[in-house]
Amino acid sequence: MINTQALRIGIVAGEASGDILAAGFVSVLRKRYPNAIFEGIGGKHLTALGLHSLFDMEELSVMGLVEVLKHLPRLLHIRKNVVQHFLDNPPDIFIGVDAPDFNLAVETKLKKAGIKTVHYVSPTVWAWRESRIHKIAKATDLVLGIFPFESPIYEKHNVPYHYVGHTMADSIDLVPDQAAKRQLFGLQIQDKVLALLPGSRAREVDTLLPDFIKTAELLSKSIPELKVLIPAASNAREIQIKLLLKDLKPSLETQVTQSSARDIMIASDAVLLASGTATLEAMLCKKPMVVAYKMSKMTYMIMKRLYKPDFFSLPNILANEELVPELLQEDVNPQNMADQLKPMLQGQANELIERFTVLHKSLQLNADEQAAKAIEALLTLNISNSPV
Repeated sequence: MINTQALRIGIVAGEASGDILAAGFVSVLRKRYPNAIFEGIGGKHLTALGLHSLFDMEELSVMGLVEVLKHLPRLLHIRKNVVQHFLDNPPDIFIGVDAPDFNLAVETKLKKAGIKTVHYVSPTVWAWRESRIHKIAKATDLVLGIFPFESPIYEKHNVPYHYVGHTMADSIDLVPDQAAKRQLFGLQIQDKVLALLPGSRAREVDTLLPDFIKTAELLSKSIPELKVLIPAASNAREIQIKLLLKDLKPSLETQVTQSSARDIMIASDAVLLASGTATLEAMLCKKPMVVAYKMSKMTYMIMKRLYKPDFFSLPNILANEELVPELLQEDVNPQNMADQLKPMLQGQANELIERFTVLHKSLQLNADEQAAKAIEALLTLNISNSPV
């Protein structure tokens, strides 16, 4: 049923993955509330759905405990302005999508002012700083979670939580069509293809892409027909990647494009990528992968003390075992990565793909619809301390 009510919905998505996630439930809400006004901060997917973005989302895409410090004055300025905007123009509901260090502070002030708040994507209280659950409770009326292993900790602390599944699990076929995706990039079915995903942030690309390219060059010595696809998350990343490649002068064929990273992963035989949401997408695309990450020494030392799980890539966390290689810091070197990737490119991953398929099915709940329903319920009903 279409509702003609002109709702005002505030949304802040802090990075590319959050922009995609939010666009899913906004598309559902847009159909039900065609006159709704959406404003806040978002990227290309949300703005395409009519979101008025108060600031460039790129300014929020900063990661690392130390790295955030130099950007802190600007981040605080943006946060202050966002809060004031919504206090002056109260929305019917505010939804913070991921970016917990930014969004929870916004949500706390808005909730205190009587505005209903939702936080979509649970902060990693299951991984580190469990005490944040109390801050989350003060900030939000409801947490929408995307992973099945999160609910016990919210039940333990009696914080309203609803597991909605993951939008990517809904949108990716259980058996992706590799041949169709290869046609998009002028590739033949017999080609050996490696996807390189050094991350969506400028620092990640600068840190990881040189070693990723050197890895591909090592692999090309034994796989001379190897082709490399590199997705760029934005115009800025495409320019950055092409400038780096110009300096690196790789000795193999590379294709840089702003085409969907998902299409690129499906077209590939294996993926070398930065840790993050992309590891989940690679799993759902049924691609063997090597996950790598480098951070500043200080950030690494702090995280070593605080981080609780045995794994940091989402496929391994979901499985609670090491399904894919994880490399950190000095282990992120071209020879190491090439050694791990070579058998994957040679097609030795059938059992792994079967495991990925089981995990895929566990995340398929029609998340966009589930999230939209939960948001509608909060708009019309008082939320108790029990799950929606």
